[in-house]
Amino acid sequence: MAKKIKQIAIYGKGGIGKSTTTSNLSAALSVAGYKVIQFGCDPKSDSTNTLRDGTYIPTVLDTLREKNVVKTSEVIFQGFNGIYCVEAGGPAPGVGCAGRGIITAVQLFKQQHTFEELEIDYVIYDVLGDVVCGGFAVPIREGIAEHVFTVSSADFMAIYAANNLFKGIHKYSDNGGALLGGVIANSINQPYSKEIIDDFVRVTNTQVVEYVPRSVTVTQAELQGKTVIEAAPDSAQAGVYKALAAKIAAHEESKVPAPLETSELRDWAAKWGKQLLALESGEVQGLAERI
Repeated sequence: MAKKIKQIAIYGKGGIGKSTTTSNLSAALSVAGYKVIQFGCDPKSDSTNTLRDGTYIPTVLDTLREKNVVKTSEVIFQGFNGIYCVEAGGPAPGVGCAGRGIITAVQLFKQQHTFEELEIDYVIYDVLGDVVCGGFAVPIREGIAEHVFTVSSADFMAIYAANNLFKGIHKYSDNGGALLGGVIANSINQPYSKEIIDDFVRVTNTQVVEYVPRSVTVTQAELQGKTVIEAAPDSAQAGVYKALAAKIAAHEESKVPAPLETSELRDWAAKWGKQLLALESGEVQGLAERI
């Protein structure tokens, strides 16, 4: 019987900490004993940097531009604890679709049965949270990823991007598309941030998988070109990422979220805005009870 490969896509708005979270997740799964390949799907091609001491690797698209026939072994590089690293890459600046690298790279690896040959346990796709572009929607639309998770803070634009992702999942769910595992709540240091995220997952019929605080440990590790798991394995922040990895490893059932319409999201955000203004003036406590 063929080994079951668990394929997971991590989405999120640019700058939200998606790649930081993804790389630490990959590292935590690896030290837990799993064989992991991280698939960077952002045209910036920097997803796997902290798994390789801050170094960039040749991308799939760059390699294909140099030669017509490419073996996947030419675009796979090992990083921390033997994690396999791949960067899909993107088109030349100003030319073509930024999601083309994902489509091309996924097809290449599928044709060459690479995941099976390497006996991979987890394929982790690090995807820019823009499902408007068809390329970025590939892991969802084609059902390549078994489970989708999104990284979001309590900031409105991060939540807006997460809600758009939910719309994409909802759209493709009837045609074999990937389903949502939940939200990874990032940069959660204030009680009101947690309450906002908790309320968002409530109204969209999903769940928070883990709360990840903002920590200087992350900055210190990344300045060394490393994940927290490698640079500070015994730190509290490493413990958070290890807990996240354990929850994702145990996760089996994903579902279709209930995204808000844009007007509903705006109304929801406006209510929270009023509550935060009231909180700032010391007028209310227990925000979620009043929403």
